[in-house]
Amino acid sequence: MTRRLSGILILNITILTLAHAQIGGKAGAYSRLGFGARGIGMGNALTAVTTGDVVGYYNPAILPSAEYRNITASFGILTLDRTLNFLSFSQPLEPTAGISAGIINSGVSDIDGRDSDGEPTGPLRTSENQIFLSFANHFNAGFSVGITLKLLHYHLFTDVNSLTVGIDLGALVPIGNSVTLGAAVRDINSDYKWDTSNLFGESGNATIDEFPRLYTFGVAYKLPNGLGLVAMDVEASNQKTLNIRIGVEIPLIPEITVRGGTDRIDLKEKGNGVKPTFGFTARKNLDNWTPAVNYAYVVEPFSSSGMHIISLSVIF
Repeated sequence: MTRRLSGILILNITILTLAHAQIGGKAGAYSRLGFGARGIGMGNALTAVTTGDVVGYYNPAILPSAEYRNITASFGILTLDRTLNFLSFSQPLEPTAGISAGIINSGVSDIDGRDSDGEPTGPLRTSENQIFLSFANHFNAGFSVGITLKLLHYHLFTDVNSLTVGIDLGALVPIGNSVTLGAAVRDINSDYKWDTSNLFGESGNATIDEFPRLYTFGVAYKLPNGLGLVAMDVEASNQKTLNIRIGVEIPLIPEITVRGGTDRIDLKEKGNGVKPTFGFTARKNLDNWTPAVNYAYVVEPFSSSGMHIISLSVIF
């Protein structure tokens, strides 16, 4: 009875948490928050951005544009006992390809577990994880195409887990030396598959929670004389949502870059919550390797305080 009640509480808390997340509380909300301090600090408008520390999360087709190998580890400071962590590796593959791998970890901890009499049973937690591998190739015609394979794992409660596979596809086309166009289709076949018969017995059943399929078109413009970068994404979904994201990145000096953006400018719903973002990178070249500290702050419209993302990266 204790396991049954605790399982019901976990399920209810998760549903309530997702109901205030993006795209109507659909599955995989954590995976749509962005990736790392740089991407989140630019409002997640990176579908067509080919400079800097590239990663296959936003669009795998940008990977052939990578200029160096990069490892980045990130962690988030969030309210409501939430966690959000990232780890990625990217590198070019001569002469025309690129590869990227990464992990996203999210969850909620310190959930108060109780039995049927209201007595504490100990803290509970959930854990969502995405492991991805991206590959892309650049063709002589001037465009690049890429693919990302994603392993999706969700530990919701004892004996309630999901392990599935999803796919992202991307394309990239440069227009001259300053403008780049990118497009991506994300979360093809991504879902969670649940079977609660081990937890609830005859009352349990098998269900499928599908991720929203995202269709993103992006444009990036390099400002003259290396003054910076401006980017914009337009994202639609099979849930009939339509959002705009905008990001700006400006190098003040070779060692310091500042950025800002706005995520989730909803063109259909008025109550979705615009998310302004700010951030910076401090980088130091040390012969054959270059360490950096990246930071982003996100104004969360429905939270008591904002989200902080800190990333440590190394170029080598």
